[in-house]
Amino acid sequence: MAGRGDPPEGEPDGLPGGDDDEYRSVVFDESFIREARLKEFSARERMTDHADAVRRVPPAQPPPPAKGRSRRGFFRRGSRQLLLLVLVVVLAFGTAIYLGLRNPYRPATGRSVDQLRMSVIPLAPEGPVPGGTPADLFAHSPAAHFRVGAAGITMPAVRETGGFSESQVMAALTTVKDYLVASSLDPDVIEGRSERPVRVLLDPDQLDQFDAGFAAPSDDGRHAPTGWLVRFDPAKVAQADDGVRVHGTLRYQETSPGTLEVVSDHVFVYALRPAGSDAQPVRDASLFTVRRELRFRFDLDALPRHTARLLTSEVQAGPQACSAEPPRTLRPLLAGQRAKVREPAPTDPYATGPANTALCGTLSRAAEPSPAA
Repeated sequence: MAGRGDPPEGEPDGLPGGDDDEYRSVVFDESFIREARLKEFSARERMTDHADAVRRVPPAQPPPPAKGRSRRGFFRRGSRQLLLLVLVVVLAFGTAIYLGLRNPYRPATGRSVDQLRMSVIPLAPEGPVPGGTPADLFAHSPAAHFRVGAAGITMPAVRETGGFSESQVMAALTTVKDYLVASSLDPDVIEGRSERPVRVLLDPDQLDQFDAGFAAPSDDGRHAPTGWLVRFDPAKVAQADDGVRVHGTLRYQETSPGTLEVVSDHVFVYALRPAGSDAQPVRDASLFTVRRELRFRFDLDALPRHTARLLTSEVQAGPQACSAEPPRTLRPLLAGQRAKVREPAPTDPYATGPANTALCGTLSRAAEPSPAA
């Protein structure tokens, strides 16, 4: 008799318990059915119009990753996002800097150009100019004890100023002394053969003003060649003695952080004679005195270049005639000559532009030599 769980006809062939063992190893449990990709339609679904008797079941979604693994993935994604954000910020910052540098409307930051302000005052003698030999004239003049040439340009005691070291102060003073030697003692400069020894010692920003003064002299306080240097007309005068007498002082002061000013105040005395006169011994010489008070400015960048920025130049020179014409050179009166009766140069207060006022002074008799008769 068959058991309660057995079919009445016994186990059919090909089923578990039968003679066919081909599918005995396959267990159709719940997990197997759940993982099946094909599923038979239900009776209600088969009543509708279906071409296939079965339908495909989408694959089951994989279980969510473990908690620790999810955190690692989050950090990896966060690191990538942070890196992208940093790159975006860097690109934006670089673009802003590039556009700022390329901006054609940004304000200019260059330093201003200081033009030299100058005054050149001729000193007219009250009587005839004394003459004689150079040695006699020097010996009986206020220049009797002056030193000869560059030896008369003495250095002051040098100390640091706070913003400038002792060596930097010395460099500024040396540049000023070189400028005085080139502009007051160099024969090529004095006799009008060259301006280059002076020009190379000037700040490059002042070269345009320097060149303009020589190209088109003007009595406007900006463009007189004799405001930069001492020069005579070689067609009219010549040096009777190469030993120029010099006396004066140098002083310096740090006027603001990074700015050093040097003031030179010197008297230069020249022995002159008429051009073309070659009589020996020289007895037709006369003395010509030039007082130059110059103010220079230095910054730390200019010191290594050995150049100076000249701010003011105040020159008094005589004996010479007064004139309303802007001079290219100084105009000495030589031995025996007198100054003409001068009249003030006319000045129009309604005229626009730079004022062209010719200044003139009188040479004191105490400043003239009194050689032996």
